[in-house]
Amino acid sequence: MQLFVDQLTNVDFSYLDAQRGMVGETWWASALLDGALDDQGMICDFGVVKKVLRNWLDDDVDHRLLLPVKSPNLSYTLENDRVDLSWQYADGKTLRMKAPKQAVALVDAEAINAESVAQWCREQLRAFFPVNVEQLTLSFEAEAINGASYHYSHGLKKHDGNCQRIAHGHRSRIKIFIDGQRSAEQEQLWARQWADIYLGSQEDIVSHDNGEIHYRYQAQQGEFELWMPEDHCYLMNTDTTVEFIASHLAQTIKLQFPNAEIKAQAFEGVNKGAIAIAIA
Repeated sequence: MQLFVDQLTNVDFSYLDAQRGMVGETWWASALLDGALDDQGMICDFGVVKKVLRNWLDDDVDHRLLLPVKSPNLSYTLENDRVDLSWQYADGKTLRMKAPKQAVALVDAEAINAESVAQWCREQLRAFFPVNVEQLTLSFEAEAINGASYHYSHGLKKHDGNCQRIAHGHRSRIKIFIDGQRSAEQEQLWARQWADIYLGSQEDIVSHDNGEIHYRYQAQQGEFELWMPEDHCYLMNTDTTVEFIASHLAQTIKLQFPNAEIKAQAFEGVNKGAIAIAIA
């Protein structure tokens, strides 16, 4: 007998890729449980399944930077509940981060993808279910998007939750309207410009030289530092909340179309985001 829960929750995170660098991502999580019926005629109560999976994914995957610990591109040390890591890009560039340990997930894999993360999660989750659950199958899939989208990473130092972590991200749709009409051209332009981007705040910059940007800030969970290749960054003069992202899009596009009304709808992962309008 099998029990299934489709799209029980979604996770927003970033991961490291040899070609793309730091990649913001959003996945739907679904589960399939194989097992025998208990004395209630159930494999496992749906309430238990949802609670266990959502809580674990929220705590151990969501808003973290996923590290493929078997990758030759990664080197890291753990000390005093902090992580110090370095990632080598295929083109020789380097990313480095220092942060509280809770800002990363150490995935036992050579590369991060839906299959490797699902396998790692299953190994961690098996002990949370009753003995009559013989097998747990977890699967991840990206949102089906018809149109422009981009992957971005960021950190929100003023947030009192896990958004304060300097390297987490999202895969997001984008909608741009010029005088009420969708502009696929503008949407694709920004999606290309922000492909696998790190959205950084000017006020968090410690140094910017030799093709590298060094960010640092203190947040509730501790001190965060990040060194990124400058060509993987886009700088804003505000924090990088989705509200400010939408406003930045609207105001920047407005400069190209000064006599038009611009509406920017910026998404933060799945089915949430912000809308900003620049009036003609």
